[in-house]
Amino acid sequence: MSRRLEIGALVALCFFLPLYEAPKSIFLALYLVIWIVNRVRARNWGGPWDLWDSLLLALFGSAALVAIFAGLPGGDEWRGIVDLVRWGGALWAVKRARYEAREVRWILGTLVLSTAVGVVQAYVAILKGQEGGLQLNSVGHVNHTAIYIAIAFGVCVAWVLACWPRWSGLARIAGLAVTLGMLGALIYTASRGAVGMGVVLPLVLAFGWRPRWRAALPATALVIAAVVAASFLLRAEVLVKQEALAEARNILSNRIAIWHAAVHGWQRFPVAGVGIDNFKGITLERLREWRARAGEPFDAGAYAFFRHGHSLYFNTLAERGLVGSLPLAALLIALLVSLIRERPGAAESDETWLVWGSAAGAWTVTCGVGLVNTTLHHEHGIFAALLFGLWLSRRQARAVDRR
Repeated sequence: MSRRLEIGALVALCFFLPLYEAPKSIFLALYLVIWIVNRVRARNWGGPWDLWDSLLLALFGSAALVAIFAGLPGGDEWRGIVDLVRWGGALWAVKRARYEAREVRWILGTLVLSTAVGVVQAYVAILKGQEGGLQLNSVGHVNHTAIYIAIAFGVCVAWVLACWPRWSGLARIAGLAVTLGMLGALIYTASRGAVGMGVVLPLVLAFGWRPRWRAALPATALVIAAVVAASFLLRAEVLVKQEALAEARNILSNRIAIWHAAVHGWQRFPVAGVGIDNFKGITLERLREWRARAGEPFDAGAYAFFRHGHSLYFNTLAERGLVGSLPLAALLIALLVSLIRERPGAAESDETWLVWGSAAGAWTVTCGVGLVNTTLHHEHGIFAALLFGLWLSRRQARAVDRR
């Protein structure tokens, strides 16, 4: 199978990722199959085994161990592995593919385009009477849609910062319009964690751009200040929502009570957790039993219950225990170290800076919003994984070029 088929399947995945469930799943599977066939035929798997391969293998292996030793067996612990394999497999394949600059632009451009198309679809659905806020068709709930849009916004910001000095006036207007449109959609979701990250993210990336373009940080700060001021003047829904929750003395929307349940669920099964996607199995009755068995006090009013832990960290700890949490933490920490230590030099190409900025944005959203929402799963997990994979692939190519 040719390289064109592989790229075509990957670009199709990027296009359908936020839009339609069936095509997204079909093209992800097709991409992975074509990728494997192409590597077998070429007898080239993208270089020798390295630390990143070991981290990903440990992540997959830990998921299998969690499913085998899940504290609440008979739930969705085996089915839950599928999602990890999907985004982890996409990361691994892209990391070893070493796509060329033109191909990378196709991938990133399609991810931004499909998000813009999805946002338009979502606005139309709202006009037709859909409730529940702005929702990308294949992503769903407004909080998860906000995470997805925030990652796409990070790609837009990275693209503007990488190419602004060389762009024509028309290209600058178009790039800024798309970026601000993405930020506007993010603010419209009123998902506070993601919106807050939408304010912080451009400043983080602009600070990272200082070796290449010192004016990036003050210029970005001015734009963000203008957007924030406009949001206050127009009484954006996210601010109204924050004020209402503050008056109700429920700033975190019952998250502390959910996290309380997560911690006590983990204390009952500290090694392997309750099982991936089994968070819903942490119930009031079970917590009462577990606390009584441990000889600890129980206060029913201290808990709240949901299908997931409303935090990447609490959810992972409760569902996967130490066995599953440590490999994920190692991967995320390693990515952060790589993004900081291997930041491109001032003279490196626009493409290298674009890929670095996109991955840095995805990491910031995943780990930042992950404090208050469950990130790194399903569509936004695949999105982030693709960007991480592109960065790891680019850093490998840079290392080879320096030899």
